[in-house]
Amino acid sequence: MTGPFQVTVQPSGRTFSVEPGEAILAAAIRQGIGMPYGCKDGACGSCKCKKLEGSVVHGAHQSKALSAEEEAKGLILTCQAVPQGDVVLESRQVTDESAFPVRKMPSRVTTLEKVSHDVMVVKLQLPANDTLRYHAGQYIEFILRDGARRSYSMANAPHSGPHVELHIRHMPGGKFTDHVFTAMKEKEILRVEGPFGSFFLREDSDKPMILLASGTGFAPIKALIEHLQFKGTRREAVLYWGGRRPGDLYMDQWVKERAGDLPNLRYVPVVSNALPEDNWTGRTGFVHKAVIEDFPDLSGHQVYACGAPIVVDSARAEYSDACGLPPEEFYADAFTTEADKHQG
Repeated sequence: MTGPFQVTVQPSGRTFSVEPGEAILAAAIRQGIGMPYGCKDGACGSCKCKKLEGSVVHGAHQSKALSAEEEAKGLILTCQAVPQGDVVLESRQVTDESAFPVRKMPSRVTTLEKVSHDVMVVKLQLPANDTLRYHAGQYIEFILRDGARRSYSMANAPHSGPHVELHIRHMPGGKFTDHVFTAMKEKEILRVEGPFGSFFLREDSDKPMILLASGTGFAPIKALIEHLQFKGTRREAVLYWGGRRPGDLYMDQWVKERAGDLPNLRYVPVVSNALPEDNWTGRTGFVHKAVIEDFPDLSGHQVYACGAPIVVDSARAEYSDACGLPPEEFYADAFTTEADKHQG
């Protein structure tokens, strides 16, 4: 295998080079070519696209991200696909202007606030003279001392100065989250890299929006809401935020206040496993189903969904099949844990 190889993305006609042994997505990120993606680990399926010409070899990935049947039809995961020659793809492309440079930089923990039994809001100070440019909805990665990485969406829009807010759920036994909940202190220095991800607001559309969040999937949705408020956007948006119990909606009051400030934002909290002592009188059931109940026709909407893979995957399939949502109008960031990434 020689190389480098050329990848052409249709319908845009954009081309870029890929080094031998390099995955298509890694080459795109390295060169500032914006393509859809989420986890970069073959677990979420956000980077899935159609291969029109050429040959690739896939690295390890989960069958729920790319099934054998899909692969036989020519679909690939760009995060795991290594070209064996020149390749032509068909992919919804993020414009080049949207791809901010990926940077590594130090950060300092400024505040730690435990907002529920298993969610910590962590705020990081970034270098004032080395601005991290990003879109509301994107994520950063912590680079741990052993080289391992952990990804978290930024919960604040980029208009609020050189800091980022993260919502970190405790995964008992998790190397990083155990540290966050038991040992992390203010002023701790952590190395981060970003921004990553293609989950951000498409501002060239005036379609009404469904914002769908489960658990800490609310974090990037919060950033989108802050961005909408900052821009004075008049697009209609309905936020559906789901949790098992009311306490899982850990910034419920913040959302209610934003809905009061933004006349075009409506908020629908949904709880799936309320107990009698919760005295819950709101919507119940699966959060993605609540959207279907309220919007049986989504053909004229955009959906921004974030949270557990089962919620995102179910919403993607059902909104398209049952509600007529155009697949290209479903934007998602599935929160894959380290355990998710290592499933078969």
